[in-house]
Amino acid sequence: MASLRDIQNRINSTKKTSQITKAMQMVSAAKLNRAETNAKSFVPYMEKIQEVAASIALGSKDATHPMLVSRPVKKTGYLVITADRGLAGPYNSSILRAVNAKIQQRHKSKDEYAIIAIGRMGRDFFIKRGMNVVLDITGLPDQPSFVDIMDITRNTVGMFSDGTFDELYMYYNHFVSALTQEVTEKKVLPLTDLGTSTKLMSYEYEPSPEAILEVLLPQYAESLIYGALLDGKASEHAARMTAMKSATDNASELIDSLTLSFNRARQAAITQEITEIVGGAAALE
Repeated sequence: MASLRDIQNRINSTKKTSQITKAMQMVSAAKLNRAETNAKSFVPYMEKIQEVAASIALGSKDATHPMLVSRPVKKTGYLVITADRGLAGPYNSSILRAVNAKIQQRHKSKDEYAIIAIGRMGRDFFIKRGMNVVLDITGLPDQPSFVDIMDITRNTVGMFSDGTFDELYMYYNHFVSALTQEVTEKKVLPLTDLGTSTKLMSYEYEPSPEAILEVLLPQYAESLIYGALLDGKASEHAARMTAMKSATDNASELIDSLTLSFNRARQAAITQEITEIVGGAAALE
């Protein structure tokens, strides 16, 4: 049986750990509120730019653009959004497991796919396994602005345009609630389903549909990536808050269990001392 000192040391160390996890839970909760607001406030812009792009692309018979056309798939791109840090429960592992399974199912060689990794956890996972990472970004702030990811979004869209890959899928955790996040696969390029869930409107524009789509469609694709990143950040903070709450609760239960063991051990020690005193006194009579 552990000594009283050993039990007391475990109680003290568990209390310190509990204080850390409690602080991390509160920090993540504060970050979650802002991240959720950012993600929801970006939705109207993304819906509007989709409406405008779909209305121009589908409303004109003469409008054409390479991003609207499916082509023979020689290489598939995967944009994977993870976190830079762990301690977020299954947030990172669920995404990486889904992407890895899909790649193993679809492709026989790493020449058939290219990975764009946002987040250190994803980048390290793929590089460690020798998978084809062509672009990565780490160190993004907890509340990223579009400027922070402008380069990677433009490079990603540019890779599709120059033929580095012929289609692009995006994987991220969709924020449902503070307790629920869903791994989501979304096809970003080509924009073949642009108008499936959008009400087409009539716009007056100039100079031509092609000239407008040349600017608008890359911006729309970039907005999809940025919107997913905001969604993923909200999910990350929610997952970390939940994980730290669970850790704090487990620490409290462990402290209660150790305290009970400590009291029992102390009671046994006191009883033993009383027995020895009584025995000694009886021997002197």
